[in-house]
Amino acid sequence: MKNTVKLHPSWLKQIGAEFDKPYMQQLKQFLLDEKAQGKSILPTSALWFNALNSTSFDQVKVVILGQDPYPTAGHAHGLCFSAMPDVKPLPKSLLNINKELLDDLGIDNSHTAYLQDWANQGVLLLNAVLTVEEGNANSHQGKGWEAFTDAIIHAINDQKEHVVFILWGACAQKKGVHIDTSKHHVIKAAHPSPLSAYRGFFGSKPFSQTNAFLKKAGIEEINWQLSGRKL
Repeated sequence: MKNTVKLHPSWLKQIGAEFDKPYMQQLKQFLLDEKAQGKSILPTSALWFNALNSTSFDQVKVVILGQDPYPTAGHAHGLCFSAMPDVKPLPKSLLNINKELLDDLGIDNSHTAYLQDWANQGVLLLNAVLTVEEGNANSHQGKGWEAFTDAIIHAINDQKEHVVFILWGACAQKKGVHIDTSKHHVIKAAHPSPLSAYRGFFGSKPFSQTNAFLKKAGIEEINWQLSGRKL
């Protein structure tokens, strides 16, 4: 897979060795087999590593962990919780994220599902699993992506300081269990999905918490307002 992947040099330096490991070779074969069976894999292969290419290792200030891409064609583009600019209605979890942002900071992003502006500022929008079969949510779990994204988290945890990790829901919190809270800030809350948002996501104020930590650390805060324009 390494020979066919376009990955930002800063990430290749940190995690390039992962592509040569057996689990990654097995993942590559799984994806090839899925394609050979005529299955549609989302997002398009050019966007599998979009989160890393949108937010270089050196740029990372915030990490938001998701689960896997939206399984609806035309939605996923490699950034967790984000969908393409013309997607309407907005995905339900993102609707709740926007509702909390409006309550937290008075910012209204109801006009777009496209979170690229966040990624451009240093918010790594990372799914635990980077691909999915169209129409079949969670279908690529347990195939190897989790080990790869664990390596990303470990690299950030070990090599950087003053990063905010936003962990929504049990899956994200389990994945972030080894984050060093003596040098990073971890925000935990329920997942923003309609099934759990009222169990502690609403009212958690993750956006103001994030900016307060960054400001205290002398790091430029995130402008959470979205333009919705595709660059």
